[in-house]
Amino acid sequence: MYFTDRGLEELAQRRGEESVALGWLAERMREFVDLNPEFEVPVERLATWLARLDDDE
Repeated sequence: MYFTDRGLEELAQRRGEESVALGWLAERMREFVDLNPEFEVPVERLATWLARLDDDE
Protein backbone atom coordinates (compact mmCIF):
# COMPACT_ATOMS: atom_id res chain seq x y z
CA MET A 1 0.00 0.00 0.00
CA TYR A 2 1.28 3.42 -0.91
CA PHE A 3 1.16 6.18 1.68
CA THR A 4 -1.24 8.10 -0.60
CA ASP A 5 -3.73 5.22 -0.44
CA ARG A 6 -4.64 6.28 3.10
CA GLY A 7 -5.53 9.76 1.94
CA LEU A 8 -7.47 8.42 -1.02
CA GLU A 9 -9.37 6.02 1.24
CA GLU A 10 -10.23 8.88 3.61
CA LEU A 11 -11.39 10.98 0.68
CA ALA A 12 -13.65 8.18 -0.57
CA GLN A 13 -15.06 7.58 2.90
CA ARG A 14 -15.69 11.23 3.71
CA ARG A 15 -16.74 12.54 0.29
CA GLY A 16 -17.63 9.42 -1.69
CA GLU A 17 -21.33 10.27 -1.96
CA GLU A 18 -20.75 13.84 -3.16
CA SER A 19 -20.67 15.16 -6.70
CA VAL A 20 -18.40 18.07 -7.54
CA ALA A 21 -17.78 20.15 -10.62
CA LEU A 22 -14.35 19.97 -12.21
CA GLY A 23 -14.10 23.74 -11.91
CA TRP A 24 -14.52 23.41 -8.14
CA LEU A 25 -11.83 20.72 -8.03
CA ALA A 26 -9.45 22.85 -10.11
CA GLU A 27 -9.91 25.76 -7.67
CA ARG A 28 -9.20 23.52 -4.67
CA MET A 29 -6.06 22.22 -6.39
CA ARG A 30 -4.93 25.82 -7.06
CA GLU A 31 -5.51 26.69 -3.40
CA PHE A 32 -3.51 23.64 -2.34
CA VAL A 33 -0.56 24.62 -4.55
CA ASP A 34 -0.73 28.21 -3.29
CA LEU A 35 -0.40 26.87 0.26
CA ASN A 36 2.09 24.13 -0.68
CA PRO A 37 4.17 25.32 -3.65
CA GLU A 38 6.54 22.35 -3.32
CA PHE A 39 3.71 20.17 -4.69
CA GLU A 40 3.20 22.22 -7.86
CA VAL A 41 4.75 19.64 -10.20
CA PRO A 42 2.81 16.59 -8.92
CA VAL A 43 -0.48 18.54 -8.89
CA GLU A 44 0.19 19.76 -12.42
CA ARG A 45 0.92 16.19 -13.56
CA LEU A 46 -2.28 14.91 -11.95
CA ALA A 47 -4.36 17.69 -13.52
CA THR A 48 -2.85 17.04 -16.94
CA TRP A 49 -3.40 13.29 -16.61
CA LEU A 50 -7.05 13.81 -15.62
CA ALA A 51 -7.59 16.28 -18.45
CA ARG A 52 -6.25 13.86 -21.06
CA LEU A 53 -7.85 10.60 -19.88
CA ASP A 54 -10.15 10.36 -22.90
CA ASP A 55 -7.54 11.33 -25.49
CA ASP A 56 -6.79 8.69 -28.09
CA GLU A 57 -3.24 7.47 -27.79
